[in-house]
Formats: sequence, structure tokens, C-alpha cells
Amino acid sequence: MSDFIGRERELDLLNRYQLRDDASLLVVFGRRRVGKTSLLTHWLQRQTAEGLYWVAQPTSAVAQLRQFSQVIYQQAYPQSPVPDTFTYSSWDQALLAVADLAREKRFTLIIDEFTYLLGRTPELAGVFQNMWDHHLKDTMLLLVLCGSHLGMMQKHILSYQAPLYGRAAAQLHIQPLFFGSTKSYFPDYDVAQRVAIYAMFGGIPAYWERIDQTRTISDNIRQQLLTPNNLMQAEPRLLIQDFVREPDNYVALFNAIANGNRTQKRIIEYTGLKQGHVSQYLSTLEKAGFIERRVSITAANHSRRSHYHITDPYLRFYYRFLASRQSQLALGVQEPALEEVKRHLLDFIGRHTWEELCREWVLRAGAYGVIPFLPDRVGSFWNKSVEIDVVGINRMAHTLVLGECKWGTRSVGADVLQKLIDATAAVVPEKGAWRVIHVGFGRGGWTAEAQALAQETGGLSGKNWTAEPAQLFDLTQIDEQLSQWV
Repeated sequence: MSDFIGRERELDLLNRYQLRDDASLLVVFGRRRVGKTSLLTHWLQRQTAEGLYWVAQPTSAVAQLRQFSQVIYQQAYPQSPVPDTFTYSSWDQALLAVADLAREKRFTLIIDEFTYLLGRTPELAGVFQNMWDHHLKDTMLLLVLCGSHLGMMQKHILSYQAPLYGRAAAQLHIQPLFFGSTKSYFPDYDVAQRVAIYAMFGGIPAYWERIDQTRTISDNIRQQLLTPNNLMQAEPRLLIQDFVREPDNYVALFNAIANGNRTQKRIIEYTGLKQGHVSQYLSTLEKAGFIERRVSITAANHSRRSHYHITDPYLRFYYRFLASRQSQLALGVQEPALEEVKRHLLDFIGRHTWEELCREWVLRAGAYGVIPFLPDRVGSFWNKSVEIDVVGINRMAHTLVLGECKWGTRSVGADVLQKLIDATAAVVPEKGAWRVIHVGFGRGGWTAEAQALAQETGGLSGKNWTAEPAQLFDLTQIDEQLSQWV
């Protein structure tokens, strides 16, 4: 399974449950295009035990039951042709047939796009719950329910009030791939090009598959993002419609945040929407995982000095560069949009993707002992006078990691590190004696003067803090480590 990039832990979990002989229900969910189907079919094809993968279609309830009935019948009687009109009389009867398949041997049934079934037959979650409790749990069935419509998965399966709540042995939330996987997936691109791809497409495998590595990044932008009637142009609304029926006001919020309006006050001013509506929309998008409300890392969670950020890289890129140019793109006018991307991509990556990668690195580096502190949380810090890109904190151990990120191509000077050191007192909490390490992340590396200053930071101290020697890293080092750690 080594040819399947970036999903080792998910594959291990599926394997563990496959080796058991008791009935197990697994719930697999995640946003569209994240690779759920590829993962499950890849895994199932490599199993020696009997198994069946079936994907529901967005058709009528009668047709859905008939289609499911026929694949189950074919599984039970492989030598007999299935009559075109054959169907079980109900889902209860169909699931009893599934129980018979797993009565004396391990049988895996994967139902993909389960939310299509729930959309036509909302009471089906209750039917599955009843059949599981009274029949299926006494078999050797491994049942995997998979869905992309996260709102419906939450309502019918994952939430405390859902009929199937508590029946699942495991819930597998398929997340986008980490940046570290790009090195294996895009061997023909250098690290800066891979960061640019990640800034635009994030870790969505279906988006990665669209990239032609024989072409330049600019050519791929033209081909994949700037052509009319491209599937990527319809993607943002499809994603949002998995959670809300009327996406227009939510689109307005994405536009506001993508264009630098990160406080609720500025979002209201930009969109013209009422405060109560904006609060509700922001809450919905936050629950869906599309945006994140961030507070300065040492502030209380209820702090009013919060900023909103778009977490999905493609949505962030689309609403920053493409959403306002749909009329041009519809006419085939590509070059102005491409020039806009080229002109601002350096700053866009530095402000978003590079900082996020550095925060991920701090979490992983602490776990691997590359830096001396293991933070509980990693975020950023800001107040009226100081802003620090990366801050990792462990309140029990009284340790802090303070990091500065620079995406410019030139070597970073000692003045940047000195500014970070000077800001230390503003970040260190008032109570306790704290140990601090300063970490620099420079795409183009660091000057000799900066390296010398880093060595001198060990033993520096303030009112209630003492510093370890600073550590400085360039893009190649960060890439190598993230690729190993992923």
C-alpha cells in the first residue's frame, strides 16, 4: 500500500477492523474531493476477505432501494442473473440479506454517498440503527458508511441526537493531505513551486490530479483555474451548498474575509449585512470548517479581539483572485487574472500558507525533539503594538516558541531576529517563570549576522523569562523535515 500517498494511518485503522471477527460499524466522512472514495476502493481491492463497494446515486428512493437490492442479490447468488425488476420489499429486508452474507464469515460492505440515501429517505438512519441493534451486530459484518454532505452526516449519524450515534466503532474524518505529501506527489516541481500549488489547491487529492507536472505553474493556472466552464469554477458553490441552501450571503462573507476584512465589524461594513445575520453566518461557516475564528494565543477564547480566516486554501485563493473576475473569464480573458495572481502571489503565500506551514512545523518539531519545547497549542500573537507570526505555548511547562516567517527570496537579516527578541516581553504571560526559544523561518535563509545573533540569544533574559539559543531555518530544511514527518 506504499503507492497510496499520505493515508497510512487511515489504512492502518481500516486494516485493524478488517482483522476482527465481530460486527463493526465505521463512519467515514469529509469534504468533497478529499479522497474518501479513492481511499476506500484502494483499500478494499487489496483485501482477501469478501467485500462489496456500492455508491448510492442521487435518484428516487425506489430506484436507490432497487439498485442496492440487485448488488446484494448478485453478491449472494453470483451464478444467477439478477432480474431487471428485482428489489427487496424494504430496506429492512435488504439489510437482512446483508446479515446473511456475514453470518459465518467476514464480509465488508462499503456504502458510499450514504447521504444521497438520507436525502431521499430521512428515516433510513433509524432503519439502519434498528437493524444494527437487532440483527447486524450479531454477524461478522464490517459496515462502512461514507458521505460528503457533512451537514447531513452530522444530523443523522455523528451528533448526539442522531439515530446511529454510539453504534460506530470508529469515526474516520478524512482530512486534506499535509504539505509534506507534495514531495512524493509532485517530484518534478521544486519546493517553492510545491508551496505555490499548496497555496492555491490545498491538500485536496482531486485537485492535485488536475495538475500537469510537465507544464509550468502559470500554464496550470491558465488551464485549471482561468478557463470558462471549468469544474474548478463551480467548486466553491458546490462546497457551500453542502451546508446551506441559499449560499449568496455566505459568498459575501468569503469575499469580505478573502479581501482582508477579518474582524466582524469590518465584515459587516464590507457586506452591508446586519450584525445578527453576520454572526449567524460566521457561526455556520465555522462549524462547517470553512473559516476559523482566531484569538491571540495568550488571550481568552471569548476575547472580542478575534480575527476570522478562511481555512480552505482553494476557497481562500478563489475569493481573493478569481471570484471578482468571472465575467472576464467567461469571455476567455485570462491574462489580467493571471497577472493579478503573479503580482500578489508572493505576499499571499507569505501571509497565509507559509505561516501555516511554519505553525505545523512547530507542532511536529516539538514532538520530534528538533526544538526543546513541546507546545500544547500553536497560533499567533497580536496586540496594538506587536504582532508575531508563530507562537507555541505550553502553559503547564511554562515554555514558549516565538517564530517569525519571511517568504522573500533574499536572505533574512539580523534585524528581523532582533525585532522578534525585542517583542518577547509583550508575549510572555505575567505569572510564572518562562523559558523561550526564538525560531526564524526564512525562505531564502539567513545572513551570517543573523546566524551569529542566534547563537548569542542563549541566556538572554527578561523580567520572568530566559531564552534558549535561537534556531534559524530555510525553506529547504522545513520541506525536508515536513516530508519526513508526514
